[in-house]
Amino acid sequence: MNLSSSAFAHQAPIPARYTGEGADVSPPLSWSNAPDGVKSFVLICDDPDAIRVAGRVWDHWLIWNIPAASCSLPENVEKKETPSNVPGARQGLNSWPRLGYNGPMPPPGSGVHHYHFRLYALDCVLDVPPRARRAELERAMRGHVLATAELIGTYER
Repeated sequence: MNLSSSAFAHQAPIPARYTGEGADVSPPLSWSNAPDGVKSFVLICDDPDAIRVAGRVWDHWLIWNIPAASCSLPENVEKKETPSNVPGARQGLNSWPRLGYNGPMPPPGSGVHHYHFRLYALDCVLDVPPRARRAELERAMRGHVLATAELIGTYER
């Protein structure tokens, strides 16, 4: 499975539009080569470099039950429990804790941060309520992941 964005290349800087210094909207994402048997997709975006400054991985976006027929997420997914521009999907609380996507905003001077967008193809639709946190989402995913793909963008302030 492959994951990409028309907004930035793998291992390249994320444009300010998709950060806390810009419009803070989610970037457009697309994927291909999903395995047979997919019933839904999950996308988790996090910043493992936040451990240096926050003491933990910082979650930026949790969205699940993306329909199996989907091969993309549009720019600016609504920051709602069930975004109308991704029918069927649910969103959880990130580390702020806020609903939906909140983009890069590392502390000034903390160096380059790497933002991991990970897509998971699942063999089921998850029975996880909106506003869930990452631990609950990952528990529900356990044993259901058919494939994964990753796109990494960078940002520095």
